[in-house]
Amino acid sequence: MVNQPAKNFQDLIVWRKAHEFVLLIYPFSQNFPNSETYGLISQLRRASVSVPANIAEGFRRKTLPDKLRFLNIAQSSLEECRYYLILAKDLNYGDSTRLMQKLDEVSKLLNSYAYKIEQRSRR
Repeated sequence: MVNQPAKNFQDLIVWRKAHEFVLLIYPFSQNFPNSETYGLISQLRRASVSVPANIAEGFRRKTLPDKLRFLNIAQSSLEECRYYLILAKDLNYGDSTRLMQKLDEVSKLLNSYAYKIEQRSRR
């Protein structure tokens, strides 16, 4: 799939990596205390799911501002996840080092994807 346009959002590397991030968040948050079921667990999972969901939604948007708005929401949700992972670590709910690395990877890919979309629109 090198240099071929994506036919659907699942073809996007950034979406696949964001989806992998979500799949890591669920087992990580399973070990949080039951008291966090409607608190940190819910918030972290919701924010993580928002990342690939917004990438997917933005994929089919027709206008550049619309596409970029959804990518911006995805990036904002990643930053929300970053805070929740810091909080989970500080509360001794688990080691989030691996998740932070994956988050950084997704963030870089998301920034690159948004940049490329902007560059293509200027041609």
